[in-house]
Amino acid sequence: MAKHQFGLVGKNISYSFSKAHFTKKFEELNLLDYSYENIDFQDISKLPNFLKNNPNLKGLNVTIPYKEAIIPYLDKLSKKAAEIGAVNTIRFTKKGKLKGYNTDYYGFQKALEPLLKQHHKKALLLGTGGASKAVAYSLNKMGIATTYVSRTSTGNAIGYSQITAETFEKYQIIINCTPLGTSPNTNICPEIPYQYFTSNHIAFDLIYNPAETLFLQKAKEQGAVIKNGLEMLVFQAEKAWKIWGC
Repeated sequence: MAKHQFGLVGKNISYSFSKAHFTKKFEELNLLDYSYENIDFQDISKLPNFLKNNPNLKGLNVTIPYKEAIIPYLDKLSKKAAEIGAVNTIRFTKKGKLKGYNTDYYGFQKALEPLLKQHHKKALLLGTGGASKAVAYSLNKMGIATTYVSRTSTGNAIGYSQITAETFEKYQIIINCTPLGTSPNTNICPEIPYQYFTSNHIAFDLIYNPAETLFLQKAKEQGAVIKNGLEMLVFQAEKAWKIWGC
């Protein structure tokens, strides 16, 4: 068993990028005593027992659907993670405490910035989970106004049925923060009127497997600039690596 263990906490995550990314990194750096595994929980309540049985853990990443649900199991949060309300990176302190961080906001900003033009002032966020919170935080820091889209309209989100041609005129960045379209269920996508995308729009999908989701395909057909979540993941993973202090 490796002396320095890391892993990804999530649900149904066999598709995950993180294990391959970090395993390759350990090999390149000749870190023979380091390992990275998928930690697949059907219920996050299994986490404390897992931690107890794996004393060599040094750091964790967190993915869907536990970025918010994991917070009560942590001892402290970084300032940004507390502001965002979601965690995707955990560091084990020297005293054995668990501190939660968010590197999604950083990865997203680094991936989006090269695509931005002067007219990109407002963004529509499809989904209201932990990933969308990090995206909203990042956009707000960049001075881009955001609106959430949810299945039903609430105080801080509009419903999918409310999206019109006028909405697309106002919001020229559309971001899929839902898992809809992730492999193997690649034939589904958020229900929005794709015909209103134009060459002035950016369609960004946090999904990276497949490389081009149905959401991105439909947006591209209308001339939109498209980008998937792979570069965001690489940036956030490197930020996590620094946080772990390795």
